[in-house]
Amino acid sequence: MMQFTEDDLKQLAAKGIEKDKVRNQIQIFKEGIPFVNLVDAAVIDEGILKFTVREQNSLINTFEETKAGLSLLKFVPASGAASRMFKALFNFLDAYDPKKESLEQYFKRTNDSDLKVFSKGLKNFPFYKTVQKRIKGKASNSDEELYLFVKEMMSEDALNYGFYPKGLLPFHDYGDHVATPFEEHLKEASNYAKVDGEANLHFTISEQHIGMFTKEYSAINKRLSQTTKTEFNVAYSYQKGSTDTIAVDMDNNPFRNSDGSLLFRPGGHGALIENLNEEEADVIFIKNIDNVVVPKAQEELAKSKKMLAGLLLKIQEKAFAYAKRIDDNNLTADIMLEIKEFLEDKLNVRFVDKYQGFSIGEQIEILKDKINRPIRICGMVKNEGEPGGGPFWIRNAHNHVSLQIIESAQIDMSDEKQVDILNNATHFNPVDLVCGVKNYKGEKFNLLNFVDHKQGFITEKTQGGRALKALELPGLWNGAMAYWNTIFVEVPLSTFNPVKTVNDLLKPSHQVS
Repeated sequence: MMQFTEDDLKQLAAKGIEKDKVRNQIQIFKEGIPFVNLVDAAVIDEGILKFTVREQNSLINTFEETKAGLSLLKFVPASGAASRMFKALFNFLDAYDPKKESLEQYFKRTNDSDLKVFSKGLKNFPFYKTVQKRIKGKASNSDEELYLFVKEMMSEDALNYGFYPKGLLPFHDYGDHVATPFEEHLKEASNYAKVDGEANLHFTISEQHIGMFTKEYSAINKRLSQTTKTEFNVAYSYQKGSTDTIAVDMDNNPFRNSDGSLLFRPGGHGALIENLNEEEADVIFIKNIDNVVVPKAQEELAKSKKMLAGLLLKIQEKAFAYAKRIDDNNLTADIMLEIKEFLEDKLNVRFVDKYQGFSIGEQIEILKDKINRPIRICGMVKNEGEPGGGPFWIRNAHNHVSLQIIESAQIDMSDEKQVDILNNATHFNPVDLVCGVKNYKGEKFNLLNFVDHKQGFITEKTQGGRALKALELPGLWNGAMAYWNTIFVEVPLSTFNPVKTVNDLLKPSHQVS
């Protein structure tokens, strides 16, 4: 068992991390994290619902008619920095010197297709006018102008876009102003997460960026409030230091910095389950910061979100009634069968084969456990080749089958059967969730009780030239929600427009006109 020094204990206390938590994490490194066991891909009618226009409208009406008495919240993970988005531009600045070669020679030498696309679409970027104004008259030719343009964007003593949180970058050019993803999320909230003229939003951000977000909000709030007729209540939180994870060396011993201190690393977006756990709203919409749309797609997006929320409320109504009957001990054999079928047909719950052999008391306890869980309705888009997670039926170590969002890194690519199942997937996870986190009494579930800690990730990194292993916590919509009741629904592809690289801003879905 790991022994801690006095300095280690002070370090743990400062971060709010328990000794046992560190020991458990080291044990995970030693044991490794097993691959998931895919049973099947979730497809339409086998794990994914697809509604007709009439059914969609009915669910939208359910939401519209019910929302007045509810608290709604839009929860946006927004701590991501933009550095990865600009990787191609950083590479260009490292590799190109306009005094030594022309752009044509550079392209021939490097075959830099990303930079080619960037240079051709230059005038269509939302930041074009801003950057151009700053470098006007400084370049002697067009090759040098492109170099200075990129340098002005990325340099620490200039615009420094690589340092920005992704949520505050210029994304959409409206002519009289340029909107950030932060602004677009506020606009979105006014379209589907507003009650009595008020919309509540919560952004999880890096603490170092709080000043930037509050400044941006001050700059846009009045204009947005007037145009959307909405009063916005915006809150922020940071990833907690207590969710950082211990790093180990390649022999699974705690990795120590040159000063002897233990190395802890951020636990990934799965750590945000702690932030989400502090929210009390009746309906919580979750969507990533870089997935925003321009006005032409707003109506379809709002309808899709309302549909998912309407389904949540419809399912909850039935689930709450059954949960109350169980608590009231108001059960017959027929009602118990009805509850079991509801769990199977509507909430995708699978029961073990030996369930029928259990006593009535044991069956009631199982039904009570299965029905009293947070519910997530997850939008799924048709797979167009985007990297990332997807919807699958999996079997866990206890032989329980459930619907989960699984990342490709969790799948054993050396197992042909598992790869076949992966290749049969038709849909992709766009991170489009509507969550119900309360029981029928209005009490909030402790979301930390529904995490599958065996669904994290171990990755290899380096620090100061030394190899190490890092632990990512189970992802927020992966293992962190593994024991929620889960429903997957097909949503329109137009609602999914992430910006992973700067060139994604050139796509029609991010051009306002």
